[in-house]
Amino acid sequence: MKANAGGLRLGVNVDHVATLRQARGTDYPDPVEAARVAMRAEADLVTVHLREDRRHIQPADVEAMRAEPGLRLNLEMANVPALVEFAQRLRPDEVCLVPERREERTTEGGIDAVGRFAELQPTVRALADAGIRVSLFIEPSADAVEASARMGAPCIELHTGAYAEAAGAARAREVGRLRDAAEQGHALGLQVNAGHGLNLENLPGLRAVPWLDTLNIGHSIVARAVWVGLAEAVREMRRAMAALGAAPAAEAES
Repeated sequence: MKANAGGLRLGVNVDHVATLRQARGTDYPDPVEAARVAMRAEADLVTVHLREDRRHIQPADVEAMRAEPGLRLNLEMANVPALVEFAQRLRPDEVCLVPERREERTTEGGIDAVGRFAELQPTVRALADAGIRVSLFIEPSADAVEASARMGAPCIELHTGAYAEAAGAARAREVGRLRDAAEQGHALGLQVNAGHGLNLENLPGLRAVPWLDTLNIGHSIVARAVWVGLAEAVREMRRAMAALGAAPAAEAES
């Protein structure tokens, strides 16, 4: 796996800490404290998805995280005016534009960078003008990668949901799709990130995917934290990611 010179980075998504809080309408567990714990456990950044329906993360959570010294914040959000204005005001380090449907349990796929090109491009420009590094959460397809590059987004995040749910020959096909998209993205000068559905069991399959910079992982880390604590769950994931970079295939030329 050829990645950035500093090694594969981990973005810890703390949405589901907020899910647990919202289930009872309490003020705990606090996702901001979870973000602090993750950073102390050597996460590289914290990711949160501020949904329109506010089902877990709230605007106040995002504002508090942005005020945390040394916390690098990646805000996932839909391309809607109120959220774009919020991001322009708050100026997180990164914004990842994602698709969103009220009835979905979790994000079900990548954003349609081809079909929604005309509406996404002005948002990418507006966020970039605010000093925010913009990413598009896309399916690992040639058309989506090319459209992302054309609209001026410096980063893409490859949706790994289909990979995470596949097995056998189907998983091998998904690895191939991710590999091809990563190669194409790198050739076009894009930073290539990946995420969705990743856990300790399926992570090793990504050693065949080159040029990955950041993996954004949330649900499996928060779930694992029930048994070992959040800090240790983050450290376990970091160790698993380090093993990807240490694999013999990491040095192979594609």
